[in-house]
Amino acid sequence: MKKFIQFIGKILVLLLLTLVVLDALYTLVYKQSNERTKIDYLYNSKDQNYDVVFLGSSRVNNHFVPQIFKDNGYKTFNFGVTRSRLEESALMLKLMVERNYKIKNLILQVDLNINTNDHSEAIRSLFMPYIHQSETIRNHYKNIDEYNELLYIPFYRYMNYDARIGFREMYQTAINKKTNALDNDGFYPLMTDERPMVPADLSKYYPKRNKGYEEIKAICKKNHINLIAITTPMCMETINREYFDKIKLIYPEIRSFENAVTDDKYFSTCGHMNKDGAIEFTKIVFKAYFKPKS
Repeated sequence: MKKFIQFIGKILVLLLLTLVVLDALYTLVYKQSNERTKIDYLYNSKDQNYDVVFLGSSRVNNHFVPQIFKDNGYKTFNFGVTRSRLEESALMLKLMVERNYKIKNLILQVDLNINTNDHSEAIRSLFMPYIHQSETIRNHYKNIDEYNELLYIPFYRYMNYDARIGFREMYQTAINKKTNALDNDGFYPLMTDERPMVPADLSKYYPKRNKGYEEIKAICKKNHINLIAITTPMCMETINREYFDKIKLIYPEIRSFENAVTDDKYFSTCGHMNKDGAIEFTKIVFKAYFKPKS
């Protein structure tokens, strides 16, 4: 019996050591990466200076063309991440501050993402490789249910989020396989159009006060960043467009741009503009807040 217990003990020690080694290996790989995702690029960069930064979900990723700002003399980057919510946008801004970014203007999408205070599990996973290294990430997630397991159990976070940061992603990161996430200064154009276009239904959406948005406002105020919070276009066939009016009742400072582009030819789907629509919309937003630099 004693030998059996010793054998089990050795197996457990070996398993623990294996998990520690794997954890260190995966983390080392991700710490060297800045070409796979916008989160990697953000964490592994520092001392950046931007005239304009864009933050939000796919409705930023697919809708803002940094080249238009660059052509007018502005240094900019589109940090929009598809499927992200305002909680993840807030953490990205916190990391920018931690990484000593200097930002003059932040254009933030606040429309469908103000419908919830929940998080995106898929995007949360992308921050996990850096939880030991970044106090900002630890503080942001210190109240979530699995915080202790994610922080203290070796390799747990990589197993828990295997679909996003597991072996396949680690391997592709290790061999420096690039994605298109950073192409076009972060802008991802939609090149196909859904026809006939299916109307989006916002009848179950209810704008509410949002913790992530409140955090972003506080960070911008503290760091002297000019915050431009706006809604973004949806096709005119959208059901319950009154949703956008309700946003203004909660946060009057949010500028309404949901009607800035209305022609169906500019939409890939009812909720997302195509490349031509993104160009048209970006020009409208630029003209509303900026002037070409001489």
